[in-house]
Amino acid sequence: MNYSAILETLKKYDFSFFGAVIAIFFIGVINLYSATQASDQLSHSNLFKIQLFYFLISMAIALTISFVQTKNYFRYGYFIYGVNVFLLILVLTLGKIGMGAQRWLVLGPISFQPSEFMKISIVLALGRWFTKTDPHLVLGFKELIIPAIITFIPMILIVLQPDLGTGILVGLISFMIAFYRRLRWKVIVMLGIISLIGGSVMYQYGLKEYQRKRIIAFVNPDADAKGSGYNAIQSKIAIGSGEFLGKGYKKSTQASLQYLPENHTDFIFSIFNEEHGFFGSLVLISLYIVLFYRFIWLAQAVTKIFDSILAVGLMSIFFWHTFINMGMVMGLMPIVGVPLPLLSYGGTSLLTFMICCGVATSISNSRNFF
Repeated sequence: MNYSAILETLKKYDFSFFGAVIAIFFIGVINLYSATQASDQLSHSNLFKIQLFYFLISMAIALTISFVQTKNYFRYGYFIYGVNVFLLILVLTLGKIGMGAQRWLVLGPISFQPSEFMKISIVLALGRWFTKTDPHLVLGFKELIIPAIITFIPMILIVLQPDLGTGILVGLISFMIAFYRRLRWKVIVMLGIISLIGGSVMYQYGLKEYQRKRIIAFVNPDADAKGSGYNAIQSKIAIGSGEFLGKGYKKSTQASLQYLPENHTDFIFSIFNEEHGFFGSLVLISLYIVLFYRFIWLAQAVTKIFDSILAVGLMSIFFWHTFINMGMVMGLMPIVGVPLPLLSYGGTSLLTFMICCGVATSISNSRNFF
């Protein structure tokens, strides 16, 4: 065994992304244990063990991906996107139905959500497309026709599941990539106007009744305090009661009394805030900011436009999840089913974020290894 070669590889290897991710996950799994240990459901009390198992599998996959050359992402970007679109179509025809939605594909003992992987697929596809254009070109509507088609196909398939939150995320990720590639200001203004009009039409004719109630609950949660506004009210109670230093680990009343539903997924940050307060949340948010900064640094450090777009796209996946989840649990945004990266329970979601980390590490490593 050539120990000198291994040592040289370790010296060149960029551990920063995995370091930030492991730190956030470590906080997350401890918080997950606290949020579920008082549950009456035995399956919930063991979720932290399952999450640890998911993490080990995801870490192994991410570490493997970190040694893949970035030219392979470019070569197979469209193919990966096409396969993912095909899986989304399968979900609508053969998918497992749960909690009123058809979002999962089941292969033997394995159940997964193709919509989660689409977030990465859309980054790869748009990264390859925008690489074709002049990097100095300021994009107008003409240059956005194909990217819009690439974006709207999976968006529509995801919204039909229905999964409005993930559909919106795919759109936001695509917009951030296009914005990074430089959009004309009139295009940005027009997109804003189109989004407002489209949102109004969607609210009137495209949303289901429970989705409309979520928006109404965001504006005035007290109007239906025991119904659609219940989660938002309980979440804000949890966050507010944490004050500056929190109540202490495993001392969340919202978790122990089970007042806050889905406290291991969508509302995991509420429990964390209640137990660790403003100070603890500030530490957690700082770790996310460090991770965002590393992605931004990477986008500036690489020499290839494709690698730079990938870095920004991967960062946007983490950013929008964090921004939307924290915003909705604090009552600043309508409640949608968006997990908090590395804290919320979920195998497919965790694997998606770890793959993002592996791809980012491979892009950074490509500056030294390949």
